[in-house]
Amino acid sequence: MKRSNVQVHVNDNPEKALRQLKKKIEREGVSRDMKRIVYFEPETQKKRKRLMRAIKLNVMKNLG
Repeated sequence: MKRSNVQVHVNDNPEKALRQLKKKIEREGVSRDMKRIVYFEPETQKKRKRLMRAIKLNVMKNLG
């Protein structure tokens, strides 16, 4: 499991800092890694998810 170092600067608004933290955690893939550890997934499912994610990213890249 890889370690992530996520830093958020809290100035005056803790709600804003929490939103930033959630976005950074999602970008780093921390929640995805945690789900992967908690639930057993067969290798075929992992390959299928990787393929679907790659297709989705490719479509989004071509649209934008």
